[in-house]
Amino acid sequence: MPVELVEKKLPGALPVHLVARDGLDAAGLAPAAVAWARANGFSGEAGRTLVLPGENGALGGALFGVGDGEGALALGALSKALPEGDWHFASAPAEPELAATALVLGGYVFTRYGKKPGKALRFDLPAGVDAGRVRRIADGVFLTRDLVNTPTSDMGPEELEKAVRSLAGAHNAEVSVVKGDDLLNRNFPMIHAVGRASTGAPRLIDMKWGPQGAPKVTLVGKGVCFDTGGLDIKPSSGMLLMKKDMGGAANVLGLASMIMAARLNVRLRVLIPAVENSIAGNAFRPGDVLTSRKGITVEIGNTDAEGRLVLADALALADEEEPQLLVDMATLTGAARVALGPDLPPFYTGDEALASDLAAASVAAEDPLWRMPLWRPYDAKLSSKIADINNVTTDGFAGSITAALFLKRFVEKTAGWAHFDIFAWNPADRPHGPAGGDAQGIRALERIISKRFG
Repeated sequence: MPVELVEKKLPGALPVHLVARDGLDAAGLAPAAVAWARANGFSGEAGRTLVLPGENGALGGALFGVGDGEGALALGALSKALPEGDWHFASAPAEPELAATALVLGGYVFTRYGKKPGKALRFDLPAGVDAGRVRRIADGVFLTRDLVNTPTSDMGPEELEKAVRSLAGAHNAEVSVVKGDDLLNRNFPMIHAVGRASTGAPRLIDMKWGPQGAPKVTLVGKGVCFDTGGLDIKPSSGMLLMKKDMGGAANVLGLASMIMAARLNVRLRVLIPAVENSIAGNAFRPGDVLTSRKGITVEIGNTDAEGRLVLADALALADEEEPQLLVDMATLTGAARVALGPDLPPFYTGDEALASDLAAASVAAEDPLWRMPLWRPYDAKLSSKIADINNVTTDGFAGSITAALFLKRFVEKTAGWAHFDIFAWNPADRPHGPAGGDAQGIRALERIISKRFG
C-alpha cells in the first residue's frame, strides 16, 4: 500500500495539524505557523492542505482543513497532498479509526496497466486504532476496486472465476462451479439463458468458508462481466462503463475478504452468477418465457434487464439453505441513480432490525446507504399475460423498487434478506478514492456482520 500505518512511533515524523474553519487561533500552532497560514490564505476550509516550512528550508509539518466538521474520510486527501515521508497527527482526529482508514484508502492507485503507484507515506497509527482491522477493510475495498476497474478483455466470466479461486486459496475456502450446459442440468436456466450467447461460458461460482454449524451468512453478487443490453442493445454511450456491471460480484468478494481475514464465526457462502450479456444467434429474445430455478415463469420484456434474471436463480439457491443473513448486491438499475445519484445506494429489506442496523452502520462507517420501500402495490406492475411475471414494467416508473420486488419473489424462507442497488463507481475523484471502480455498502455491512457474528 502506498500509505503504510506504523504501530510504533516514527522518530522524526512530521505533524499534521487539523484546523477547523476559521480556527487557526484555537489550533495550538506556533505564531510563525499562524502567520504562514494567513499569508497563504489558509483558514481551515475543508479539504485544503498547506505544508509548513521548517528550519533551513526543510519541511516543518502540514495543516489540514476540516471545515465545519466534514466526515473523517475527507482526511484521505492527505495521502495525495502530503510530500513523501513520515507523518503523525498532532492531535487525535475525532474518529481515529475512520481517519486511519481514509489515509489508506486515499492512497489507492490502479496499477495493472502501467500507472505508477502513489506516494510512499508512513503514518503513525492513531492511539486506540486496530491496525489489522484497518488493513482488512482496505484490502477488501482495494480488491473490489481492482476487479471493477479491470476491463472485460481481462475480466470475463472465466477471469472472474479465477479471481474467486485466488481469494479462496488465500483463506482455505472451497470453490465449486457450475458451467455452460451443466447450468441446465443443475437447474439454473436463467443464468444459462442470459450468458449463452457469449464465447465465455456462463457459470455459477459458489465459494464456501467457515465451520459447519456456524451461523450462515450468504452473499450474492451480480457478475455480468459486460452488458451489451442483448438484443435490446444499448447505445454506444450506454456501454462505456459496462465493464463495471460485475460490480455487485466485486463488492461481495471485497466483503468476503474482510470476513475471512477477520476469521469471523460464520459459515460464509458467496454465490456469483458470472455471465456476459452478448448478442449472437442463440441470444435470448424479447418475448421469450424463461422458467427459473424456483419454477416461476418469466416473460422477457427487455433483454437489458438481465441482472435480475441471473440473480433470481442464485437467490433461489441461497434461500434453500435459509441463512441467518442473505445479502445481494448488484449494479441493477439506472433508476436508482436517478433517484439517489451515484454516491447513495438504496437498499431494500423487510427485516426492520436489519434496516435499523444498516442505517446506523452507514453513518458510523461513513458508507452512505438509504432505505427504499418494498412497495407492494407496485408488484402488480410486473404482471404478464402469458407467464407468472415479467422482468420489467411497461410504464417506466419506480424502476429500482420494481426490480427489488422482482427479486423478492425468489426469497421466501430467509427473513434476514437485503438487496443493494449499487453503482460501484466514482464518477469523480474523492478524498478516499479516485474516479473509477469503488466499494459501496460493504464497510457498513462489515460492521454489522462483525457485531452480530464476531
